[in-house]
Amino acid sequence: MIEGILLAIFAGLMLGLYALPEKFTKDFKYENTWSLFFLLTMFVVPIIASVTLIDGFSTIFSEMPTDILIKMGLASFLWGIGVMMWSKAINYIGLSLGFSLFIGTVILVGSLLPFIVEDLPPANKLTLILIGLFIVLIGIFANGKAGYARESAEKKEESTDSKSMTTGILIAVIGGLLATGFSYANAVGRPYLHDACQAQGNADWITAVAVMFPIFISGGLVMTAYFVWQLSAKKAWNDFKTPSFSKNFFLILVMAVFHYAASALFAFAAFKLGNSGNTVGYAIFNTSCVVTAIMSGIVTKEWINASAKARNFLYLGLACMVVGILFVAFGNGA
Repeated sequence: MIEGILLAIFAGLMLGLYALPEKFTKDFKYENTWSLFFLLTMFVVPIIASVTLIDGFSTIFSEMPTDILIKMGLASFLWGIGVMMWSKAINYIGLSLGFSLFIGTVILVGSLLPFIVEDLPPANKLTLILIGLFIVLIGIFANGKAGYARESAEKKEESTDSKSMTTGILIAVIGGLLATGFSYANAVGRPYLHDACQAQGNADWITAVAVMFPIFISGGLVMTAYFVWQLSAKKAWNDFKTPSFSKNFFLILVMAVFHYAASALFAFAAFKLGNSGNTVGYAIFNTSCVVTAIMSGIVTKEWINASAKARNFLYLGLACMVVGILFVAFGNGA
């Protein structure tokens, strides 16, 4: 139980930090940075990790039941759209608020989706989990208020599209709803993949790598199509030809490795948490991510011009999320 919670927290820490290197890239447009990131994190990293780490890789996936593969593929495709929207939301409303709204929505909805696949927990556990998720919802609302309050302060120093904050919030929330496909794909695919990996003599943690393979490949398909279109529409292909390419590539590779490793570590944490592990682990994982992202946003001075009101709403939202997750974790152990 404790090991699973710690793993979920550490995975969230990694996910909360993964987008930070984007702030230090040079001469790249949005399309250059994120197309290269998605290429690396959705295809290159998971393929190399899966082929090299999973014994019996070809046997495991060639014998995978078609219905499970289809369910994982469709859910992961939606997750891919959601993650893509997440990256766009960060550009509109910043790292801390973008993470808060996106992950808050993911926590609220994604933590409940595994119950579609798995049996409901006992009434006492379910009650505590639902109370915790409701408190998280309050936190989401508070972070939305923080965004609007911050926009008012920033208008005094620069010309800002009055609709940009609203647009960013909508993108983050809708993206979060779609991204819950990750939780469903993990819940529906893990039982078969765990048994198949064990049959091939793999360690328990290898199941997490196996689960990530179809999720990342399926999710990456929609991103590939989108960014090929965007790079062409924005005439951004030539922007890859920059003296800063090597530095940018390294920074984006770090982003890709952190993003993939965080997701795989969550899958292992959910396994370690046992019954209701997908629900509890997903909530802890994503809340840890939010806390990390907010702190990194504060350190990088995203909120330096925000009013006291905006910061108070931000801290209130953060506090609600942490308290809500304590309820969720306690509910799992009740």
